[in-house]
Amino acid sequence: MKQKARFTMGPAALVAAAFIGPGTVVTASLAGANFGYALLWALVFSVVATMILQEMAARLGVVTQQGLGENIRAGISRPWLRRLVVLLIFAAVIIGNSVYQGGNISGARLGLADLLPIDGQYIPVVLGALAAVVLWQGSYKVIEKVLIGLVLLMSVAFLATFLLTQPDWGALFSGLLIPSVPSGGILMVVALIGTTVVPYNLFLHSSSCAQKWQSANDLGAARKDIYISVPLGGLISMAIVGTAASAFFGKAITIQGAADLGQALQPLFGDSATTFMALGLFAAGLSSSLTAPLASAYALSGVLGYSNNLKDKKFRATWFTILLVGVVIASLGLKPIEVIIFAQVANGLLLPFMALFLVWVCNQPRLAQHRNSLLQNILGGLVCAVAIGLGARSIASAMGWL
Repeated sequence: MKQKARFTMGPAALVAAAFIGPGTVVTASLAGANFGYALLWALVFSVVATMILQEMAARLGVVTQQGLGENIRAGISRPWLRRLVVLLIFAAVIIGNSVYQGGNISGARLGLADLLPIDGQYIPVVLGALAAVVLWQGSYKVIEKVLIGLVLLMSVAFLATFLLTQPDWGALFSGLLIPSVPSGGILMVVALIGTTVVPYNLFLHSSSCAQKWQSANDLGAARKDIYISVPLGGLISMAIVGTAASAFFGKAITIQGAADLGQALQPLFGDSATTFMALGLFAAGLSSSLTAPLASAYALSGVLGYSNNLKDKKFRATWFTILLVGVVIASLGLKPIEVIIFAQVANGLLLPFMALFLVWVCNQPRLAQHRNSLLQNILGGLVCAVAIGLGARSIASAMGWL
């Protein structure tokens, strides 16, 4: 008799914590401020696409008891092709996350600075130390609990801020259900999808699922985790879009980033809105500060063949290096444009490749009856097509062609 899957919020919450970072807050804020509720449908699509890919990643991790990195290493036999893939992963995931980690810590710094009377100069070091303490524990359960807590904090903070702004519910549901692209909105649509469908989450999720669950009998629990946690992350993004749309669209107030959004809410909706926004921004920055180094360590350990044990020296060295680079960037206010451009190009190449590889590997005989169905392959193919479009846009944008 088949045992009923028991739901426990877990690895998919790490995925939600990873894609709701300061970059998402900024992108969603600008989408709402500039286009109102019109682009909310893009987030609906993003959530569905993310669930399709993350279900494959989770299934791969649970059934094979290996992460995506290990499956890449096992599945590519040609040495030159394997070296190329390792180079791409190193460029996009390792170098890219090192640079973006500065943005994660900076975002958490902005939120904390609005909440506590602390000298902003020292906040990045404090945040980096806090993230290091959590990761150094070497306990998946501890990391999972911390990140679930941060996701729940973000949910309360951003949803409360959204409700305080008294949204136009008719326009909101229209934006959710009726796809439209206002003039000048196509790049913002791509940006909203790109902040949710993140390649390093495939490494993070598959490896996390392999650690949490030990057999294919747990696939039901893994799927329930995805169907709850990923939409919750999408709901947070939608709340941020709605907040900016309610507060700023069509009004003589402009914002350029998340910090401006929090400060501009105060005279309009009072201290409560500003406080909730600051809490959300702090949680978003800290959660991404934990997941980006962790995902990088999982990816590199998998493709290079060293242990992904959280207490392994090489594993710790990987995430610590990325965390340290982020602290330095946030502390010094550096803007390494050239490195960011390089990371964008590499990430644009990696995302469609990872999506295609994931579909391919989920059709391999080693998954037996858990291989992709025809419907899963069709849906995966559609997401891959979007990923290729995103990759092309990312590269074109980085090269200044857009």
